[in-house]
Amino acid sequence: MTLSCLPAPAGPPDDVPFEPWEGQEVALAGAAAAGRRAAAWVRSLPAPPLPGPVGAWLTGELPDAIETAMGDLDPEECDHMAPDGRAVDGTGGVDAGTISTLTAAPGVLSEVDWLTPDQQVRLLAVASAVTGAVRLIANDPGTAILHGLLARLCAVLDHAARPGGVAWAPAGAGEPGVREWIASPSPTT
Repeated sequence: MTLSCLPAPAGPPDDVPFEPWEGQEVALAGAAAAGRRAAAWVRSLPAPPLPGPVGAWLTGELPDAIETAMGDLDPEECDHMAPDGRAVDGTGGVDAGTISTLTAAPGVLSEVDWLTPDQQVRLLAVASAVTGAVRLIANDPGTAILHGLLARLCAVLDHAARPGGVAWAPAGAGEPGVREWIASPSPTT
């Protein structure tokens, strides 16, 4: 068997300018807004009966991570090839510490026993949707933006983080990735 190394690409790795996708600015602004709404919902959850690390995580670190992740989404930080030919995993613009806080949610749920099962499930859905949005942007930002995948995850995020029985629903047709939101009654909280 013969192994041949591919030559390194000519020029510096940043010699090709990044071209934003159509609707990118609107999609990212919508994601940031959905993140702010979700973080506000998490902050509005009942406080623990006794102060402790889990309560501090729930009222501080987790909502901050949700807001930061959704606000920092960056399509330029996607999977790519390094100049030496190595595949580099993208971050979607979100640092490892923020992702670590989000991925801790499933393990922490057993300790937030003062929340109702509905609130716990919605909390898990919020953390999962935010983590999914980061992975979408890191793995394939063009598809996430152009085909409305990011907007769909934002709709999931809004539904999970609906305050006090109000479900957020799309208001009319719009361009892909563009969402207007109206409050509509929901049979469950």
